[in-house]
Amino acid sequence: MRPMTLLQPFRALFYAPFYLAEARGAFARQGGEVRLVDAGGTDAAAAKLLAGEADLAWSGPMRPMLMRSRDPSCTLRSFCAVVMRDPFLLMGPAPRPGFTLADLAGTRVGLVSEVPTPVWCLAGDLAEAGLPPLPPPAGPGMAENAAAVTSGDLDIAQMFEPFACRVEDAGGAVLHAQANRGLTAYTAFYATEAGIAARRPELMAMIRAMDESLRFLRAAPAAEVAALLAPRFADVPEDHRRRAIARYQALDLWGAGPRFPPEALERLGRAMVAAGAMTHILPFEACVDAAIVEEALA
Repeated sequence: MRPMTLLQPFRALFYAPFYLAEARGAFARQGGEVRLVDAGGTDAAAAKLLAGEADLAWSGPMRPMLMRSRDPSCTLRSFCAVVMRDPFLLMGPAPRPGFTLADLAGTRVGLVSEVPTPVWCLAGDLAEAGLPPLPPPAGPGMAENAAAVTSGDLDIAQMFEPFACRVEDAGGAVLHAQANRGLTAYTAFYATEAGIAARRPELMAMIRAMDESLRFLRAAPAAEVAALLAPRFADVPEDHRRRAIARYQALDLWGAGPRFPPEALERLGRAMVAAGAMTHILPFEACVDAAIVEEALA
């Protein structure tokens, strides 16, 4: 089998299963050779796949779904479920027992500006609850919003780890975990249909490696996982790595295996329609290649 070029859109702790598969030798153990490359963003990753500059990427299943909704001839397909709950948190400067999404009305909220999916998903939650939408994000990113919450310039900010740990260190607290809505298709591998057909044995080896990585992550102590992630997150304090992994484990962020739950994609699709990103939800079979996962795990 030939080496595989795998694109990461950006670095994040909730992508832990991919880094663990590399750090623990799971890719090699399953017979694969993987070169992990930073794509420089989610749009760049999709463009490089379509240009044949890489074999596969990991990213939100929103990407193939969105692109296929706009262009039915698009050949990108997701496979191998990895993150099937929402990793984003609503943080406040102090605990607020009994907080609900209805409490967002009239507050100064800093939404994520770096990527669209958490904003779309929150918009979907608000729509399902019959609550008014929030203004779209404008400008500051998660790091700036975390600082603004602790300084009192924002009432609430949306962020992923380790920014949430920074807010907690300053006395802040998690007000709402978006993972609590239930299964939501957040991260999987994706590739072109031609790429899936051409590199099927290699991709199946990678699926088996991710199965191994997910099983390890669900059972391993957070401190052990944090230590394995240290080389890729040397700029994140060990305590933040450990707390972040423990929180995500408690939220059941990572699935028990790489089979893709159809209801997770359906919920994501509903959120995207509610947010105005799409006009309709595509069929599961059009966006996800479930057969390659079943073949890999047989």
